[in-house]
Amino acid sequence: MPDAVKTLCPYCGVGCGLEVLTSETNATAAIKQVRGDRSHPSSQGMVCVKGATIAESLHKDRLLYPMLRQSLDQPFQRVSWETALDCLVEQIQTVRTRFGADALALYGSGQFQTEDYYTAQKLFKGCLGTNNFDANSRLCMASAAAGYSQSLGSDGPPCCYEDLELTDCAFLIGTNTAECHPIVFNRLRKYHKRNPDVKLIVVDPRRTQTAEVADLHLAIHPGTDIELLHGIGYLLFQGGQIDRDFIENHTNGFAAYAEVLQHYSPDLVTRRCGISLAELEQAAHYWAKAQRVLSLWSMGVNQSGEGTAKVRSIINLHLLTGQIGQPGAGPFSLTGQPNAMGGREAGGLSHLLPGYRFVHHPQHRAEVEQFWGLAAGHISPTPGRTVWEMITGLETGEIQLFWIAATNPAVSLPDLARTKAALRQSPFTVYQDAYNPTETTEFAHLLLPAAQWSEKTGCMTNSERMVTLCPQFLIPPGEAWADWKIFAEVGRRLGFAPQFSFQTAAEVFAEFVQLTHQRPCDMSGISHDRLQYHPIQWPYDHQSADQNISPSTSQRLYTDRRFATPDRRANFAACHARGLAEPPDPDYPFILTTGRLYGHWHTQTRTGRIAKIQQMHPQPFLEIHPRDAAKLGVIEGELVEARSRRGFAHFPARITTAIPPGTVFVPMHWGSLWAEQAEANALTHPASCPDSKQPELKACAVQLQPINRQ
Repeated sequence: MPDAVKTLCPYCGVGCGLEVLTSETNATAAIKQVRGDRSHPSSQGMVCVKGATIAESLHKDRLLYPMLRQSLDQPFQRVSWETALDCLVEQIQTVRTRFGADALALYGSGQFQTEDYYTAQKLFKGCLGTNNFDANSRLCMASAAAGYSQSLGSDGPPCCYEDLELTDCAFLIGTNTAECHPIVFNRLRKYHKRNPDVKLIVVDPRRTQTAEVADLHLAIHPGTDIELLHGIGYLLFQGGQIDRDFIENHTNGFAAYAEVLQHYSPDLVTRRCGISLAELEQAAHYWAKAQRVLSLWSMGVNQSGEGTAKVRSIINLHLLTGQIGQPGAGPFSLTGQPNAMGGREAGGLSHLLPGYRFVHHPQHRAEVEQFWGLAAGHISPTPGRTVWEMITGLETGEIQLFWIAATNPAVSLPDLARTKAALRQSPFTVYQDAYNPTETTEFAHLLLPAAQWSEKTGCMTNSERMVTLCPQFLIPPGEAWADWKIFAEVGRRLGFAPQFSFQTAAEVFAEFVQLTHQRPCDMSGISHDRLQYHPIQWPYDHQSADQNISPSTSQRLYTDRRFATPDRRANFAACHARGLAEPPDPDYPFILTTGRLYGHWHTQTRTGRIAKIQQMHPQPFLEIHPRDAAKLGVIEGELVEARSRRGFAHFPARITTAIPPGTVFVPMHWGSLWAEQAEANALTHPASCPDSKQPELKACAVQLQPINRQ
């Protein structure tokens, strides 16, 4: 093994390249240093604290061996892989025989590599005949995927990171990029500082680190995103600052959209959003003046009961002004997890099949059935259960076996009291993870030890569609297996040996790539061998597949203004704003919003075990405006109870004008392992977007009370 290994950071969707230096030159080498890979086109040598400290969590609290128990009130006992697999296969067969395949459910993760995703959904959707395979990308990226598909004909961000340094106006909405996607923000911020004519607009109820450097910060009321976007559209339309040629020749549905805009006059928009007319007009002016507008968004848009409509309303502005398919312009979704993009490409949501295909589409099902060697009609035409529908299926007894892998739903799902009660009802839960304990361990019957970053080989796709190979360079501890290997072995034992003849991750990836041929996410020509030289962005130039060329970092979609729809035209959306799924009221007068912090990642499964990050973020907190704090008699640092219709949580108060009156903020990382009664999702509700089925994790109604005066 070389002294330095090039790989990818396993945290967020920025997809930063890492260079790992080891102290030995063999497979048992210890990691000496982790640094940014200067040759990686996406990150250019930059790395945040999470990537820099990743090695510190590798050998802490690892799940080393398969563990089994008959009931949740019994202790786990170590068992062999043979026993564990026999037990799991027997359980699957029993459930299939007694209840049917739809009583099985698998909940995966954007932490999966593409090979893991592909093998898992081939097992469930293909061989077992149920589409009940969903992933935690449902919680972060489903609205973006639905919005892209409905407006542009296919999922897949049309932009690339080079656009960060080519735009005239960056429009950031629902994203605290400085903390959540710091390397993207660093590239944009450096460019913005060098070019004073470039404008940065940030839309966020909070004054975040991102908002603090904006030319214009629109601190709108939570849930009024669509009103704002339509208000900007209204002013652009009324001012004649639209691209009529683009609209006429490359879009559908403009008339209906224009009619909707007439209902969002500046006075209505400013009143609902809580901003001034001058601010609204300034935002429209910046957009109209710019030759190249780049919009960026993330969870603040996606995690909403109208998430898809919000995404489509962003895209509407790009279609209205022709700001798409050109350098420095376009609607750019920032992916939440390291391989959420790869998961969508591989079919890793319950309504998808590999290669951006849909389970409801007869031709798509037939193509995949034929490729997998399955009988016609074997793949169900019914979309599978989303993860929340899996939870409700546990409540009703319709789900009899629940398989969870590389994620932590006992912290990350909404309405945690209900979620945990449902998990306790599960007749049999398999939990496949690298760490033990996590909050979800408590609800499992069978634990399967999984290899993680550095311990297995596979690919990940980042937010700009850049595919990077993550090679194995360490031996997994104990008896941990790669996730794809676990799924493949279960498939073989269930009688599907021809479908799971893989011996290596490279073979899995090669098979998956074939299913992308002539699809929007075409990766033909990409292979593990080729990725050893450099990352590659899709769609790949097949003509260069036999040449060792460097990837292009400027590859964009829709440069010919022909979209992935049947008629090659993009679609305007004519959608009215509905507002928050749970608005405040006299009993629950505050809007709670949640989010991430710079150092922590999701449920702290890794970052909670890293001392430097724990020192950065030692405890949760609740941000509250001084006016609200004074009214409640709350002082700085005082423990406050936040209570919703579903549960309660306790947080030290952080009094700040960064949050507007009537709104409070808590970070979402703390589960029961890391703090007592500080779970943000004990408060949130499961209401979701009707199109994407993504829950509204970003807002719910709460009441507040100082603990010492209850």
